[in-house]
Amino acid sequence: MLKKIIEEEHIQKAKKYVEKGDSFLIVTHVAPDGDALGSSLGLLHFLNECGKDKVSVLTPNNFPAYYKWMPGAKDIVIHEKYPEFAEQLINESDVIFCLDFNEPHRVGKLSETLLAAGGRKVMIDHHPDPAGFCRVTMSYPGISSTCEMIFRFICRMGMFDLINKPAAECIYTGMMTDTGAFTYNSNHPETYTIIGELIKKGIDKDLIYRKVYQVYSESRIRMMGYALYEKMKVYPRRRTALITLSQEELKRFHYTTGDTEGFVNLPLSINGIEFAVFIREDLDFIKVSLRSTGDFPCNEFARRYFNGGGHRNASGGEFYGPLPEAVAMFEKGLSELNPEKELGKHV
Repeated sequence: MLKKIIEEEHIQKAKKYVEKGDSFLIVTHVAPDGDALGSSLGLLHFLNECGKDKVSVLTPNNFPAYYKWMPGAKDIVIHEKYPEFAEQLINESDVIFCLDFNEPHRVGKLSETLLAAGGRKVMIDHHPDPAGFCRVTMSYPGISSTCEMIFRFICRMGMFDLINKPAAECIYTGMMTDTGAFTYNSNHPETYTIIGELIKKGIDKDLIYRKVYQVYSESRIRMMGYALYEKMKVYPRRRTALITLSQEELKRFHYTTGDTEGFVNLPLSINGIEFAVFIREDLDFIKVSLRSTGDFPCNEFARRYFNGGGHRNASGGEFYGPLPEAVAMFEKGLSELNPEKELGKHV
């Protein structure tokens, strides 16, 4: 049996919304990843099994092609493509589930419309310091993924039997991707209890792994090689490595959404590297991804220097300015907050 980590009051209130609601909208963050999509689609299939036929999933922008196999993905409404319809859904939905984000700004241009909407809002998330913009907030940073929170939420409502195979496939996908295929933030026995229950629902976890991690384009693989050979800078005394890619370099390798996902993890394979950062130039800003091992708080690094946050070992942020200035900010931060100093505290 799983521990009851969500307050009963929140479970019962959200359950009433599920039972009495007529139209539902599920919203997730900008640049949706596997956990954002998995939790959203998993909840979609569950609500459909509850007999709810007016359920939509909304993302601010597009998502990687290797997630488009997921059941229900083809029907996701993308705000960038259909802005008027997306805002209509927000304004007309009885219940709005906000998944895998803790601050309104994480939905980008949708934030003002979302905040103004009259529908009952429910946050289900696992990031620290949730903002209080929802009627019900179920957030627990100690959990590996929002998908795991969705599973627990459904079970706590006494509706485990309504998790069908499509829902289970989506939930597993998010759990897998938000832990790097269970290589970080996943050292808890209950995570594997949940996986066992999802397998009983009929999922093929090996096939899901192949669909997500073994369907990359030739250009992505070549870009990965270029990033490692030409663009990775190692700071051995700091136990740190940095990879940067400019817009020009992305275009050279025919970049499409999601092609650089996972690049930030690559330097952690180097013996002695405990902090890895990937800085990518987008059209309007600089995207910063951070990963660490052990006790180094990369979320604190993201918060201090890149207006970001996340988990201790996996976080992200943004920088508004030229790429060289973003690198300079990173190096400034590295001189002030770095694995060498952090580990020295415990010697």
